[in-house]
Amino acid sequence: MPSTALVWFRRDLRLDDHAPLYHALRAADRVFCCFIFDTDILDGLHTRAHRRVEFIQRSCESLHRALQAMGGGLITRVGRASAQIPALAAELGALAVYASRDYEPAAVLRDTQIGRALSAAGTELKLFKDQVIFERDEVLTKDGRPYSVFTPYKRAWLEKARPFYLSSYRIAPRPGQLQPGPRGQGVHRLEEFGFQASNLSAVGITPGMEGARAQWEEFLPRISKYDERRDFPALKGPSYLSVHLRFGTISIRELARAARRLKSPGAATWLGELIWRDFYFMILAHRPDIVERSFRPEFDRVRWDDHPERFEAWCEGRTGYPIVDAGMRQLKTSGYMHNRLRMIVASFLTKDLHI
Repeated sequence: MPSTALVWFRRDLRLDDHAPLYHALRAADRVFCCFIFDTDILDGLHTRAHRRVEFIQRSCESLHRALQAMGGGLITRVGRASAQIPALAAELGALAVYASRDYEPAAVLRDTQIGRALSAAGTELKLFKDQVIFERDEVLTKDGRPYSVFTPYKRAWLEKARPFYLSSYRIAPRPGQLQPGPRGQGVHRLEEFGFQASNLSAVGITPGMEGARAQWEEFLPRISKYDERRDFPALKGPSYLSVHLRFGTISIRELARAARRLKSPGAATWLGELIWRDFYFMILAHRPDIVERSFRPEFDRVRWDDHPERFEAWCEGRTGYPIVDAGMRQLKTSGYMHNRLRMIVASFLTKDLHI
């Protein structure tokens, strides 16, 4: 009897260089792929024209088309992931569910609950590193502790980042190995689960693997000047890849490998930003309490001011400080804010407004 696996796509909405899919294809005769529009997340959103939801839905459509070209497809479900994944695995007869490891406390709890439910039904949840280069315990101090300061972490990261850790997972299914799922079913449309299109197209954000690839290719000729231009919001300095990294429409391994190979000062500085990303994932894995509390406990004793009017003015970009207001208007209009402006507006909120 052929073995069956289910690959659960999450923050890894691409087909190339995909660790869970690679391992599923090596282990099983038949491989199904799915994405869950998780109502535990969707029900808490403040608007039905949500840019993040539209980005995810359109990225799923892109992924579905790519899987179809290989004989498969993307099964989508709407509901609580904690219920949908065990039910779908049982429906398909999957012996294992493959997914990328997540590090946020709520996601860790969800995966623990799903793992238990699957195990009770005789199915295994297999999690793989995919959204970082180094995770939790892979880069530690000499005495085996997690780093709390970035610069020594970066040195250790660079020393460890040999080609093996940056190499790609080649996705090459055998004929008939990828399965299309239920006949006639495509990716759920936004309106099918209560959402509508936002202004992504108007503000120039293109979801999916195609959007990520186009943005990466646009950035490559500029990467050598990244160190000189990144701090000036009026210049086209950043990569604008943050949302694609967030949802995995492009591989972090590909980006880090290219930045290391290019060797310009700009590429080295940009690689440092990718290392910051690993650093904070590592901190989050070791210190999940920082979602709600200060990294340094003494700062939990800070007494903040309660100024609803000032907070509202900050949110709406009418503080009277032009660069702060410009950053907030950029965010409200486009869903994106320049990295330097993120630091400025956050510092203004906390250090000047004391909120």
